[in-house]
Amino acid sequence: MRSAVDAVASAEFHAFFERHYAELARLAHLLTGEPDAADDLAADALLALWHRWDRVRAADHPVAYARGVVANLARTRVRTAVRERRRVALFWAQREERTENPDVAGVVDVQEALRRLPFRKRACVVLRHAFDLSEKETALSLGVSVGTVKSQTSKGVAELQRLLGTRAAPRAPRQVRAAIARSGGAAGGTR
Repeated sequence: MRSAVDAVASAEFHAFFERHYAELARLAHLLTGEPDAADDLAADALLALWHRWDRVRAADHPVAYARGVVANLARTRVRTAVRERRRVALFWAQREERTENPDVAGVVDVQEALRRLPFRKRACVVLRHAFDLSEKETALSLGVSVGTVKSQTSKGVAELQRLLGTRAAPRAPRQVRAAIARSGGAAGGTR
């Protein structure tokens, strides 16, 4: 009897994996800005889901649960990278290098601008605009309130507009949304 239950659970997980892996990898790419890490984070998230599959499949929103796992893994990866960059910066602080007349007129692409946003704002903007999730779905994925999603998304889009400036053209939220969606297209997933 137990092996029949295991076979059903395995088949359900396999179907879930096939249906959502590309989306989760794309989410990881947009949250971390690291295309090479996206597949690893998605795989790690799905492995964690498999270990808790009975709980996940009983959840009201298993995909939201999966997105939350990816978001948490991405947050950990970003925090680790920031800590490492700080260590390296401290190490090289003795050797000051200054660039005269930096190229401030250079174009900042959407992925670079996204990386500059604080994690929660970035996650809200990416889930709302690149993944077309509702405010409620985004809140479920991140484990926050709908009000938090609304405010963080609004502030994140405003900050992206400021970061991208007039050279990058997106002025309206709709144009920022299209630019975000396009920037995630190379993340190993399809839309």
